[in-house]
Amino acid sequence: MNSFSDMLVFLRRRDNLSQQELASKIGLAKSTISMYERGERKPSFEVLELLADYFNVNMDTLLGTTPAPSIPDNIIPMPVMNTVPLLGVIACGDPILAEENLDGEVSVPEHVTADFALRCKGDSMINARIHDGDIVYIRQQDSVDNGQIAAVLIGDEATLKRVNYNPASKTLILSPANDAYAPFVFVGDELDRVRILGRAVAFTSAIR
Repeated sequence: MNSFSDMLVFLRRRDNLSQQELASKIGLAKSTISMYERGERKPSFEVLELLADYFNVNMDTLLGTTPAPSIPDNIIPMPVMNTVPLLGVIACGDPILAEENLDGEVSVPEHVTADFALRCKGDSMINARIHDGDIVYIRQQDSVDNGQIAAVLIGDEATLKRVNYNPASKTLILSPANDAYAPFVFVGDELDRVRILGRAVAFTSAIR
């Protein structure tokens, strides 16, 4: 590493921060951090002091004039994380009332494109390795391919199920991933009660 921009990228990733998170912590715009990292803008001395204090390094290290400590070969750095809103609870059994209230924020790896997260309740998706209490990350979209798992709104209630739709018969089947539960089947005008909220793209689960 031989420049401030390289060192800033290294330190930010070392501390598992997104550009937005770092910008918020030191009172700058995300675009400013981005320009620093691309070498398109030079920081003021005051900003250098803020960054050096935040990362607990001296100015020479921050400017890239001294080498940064290396990460041992057997250590895999945590991925850069973003945050998404956690919205209420979603049923993984019989549907429960969909509470569209913000219930805080959760972190998701930067490479996972998700718009919001939902906490699962129930055991109807356990064969898809999704358990009670798991956090499922949802990419907001109003349709999914057959066989994909989606968050689905049925009237005023939400559920997480595998989706299959037959346009010829106008039949929608929402299938659990647990043989103890029956699928939900909607035909014809019943489809008006159903809306896809988004596709499940990832989940986090506690060690069991």
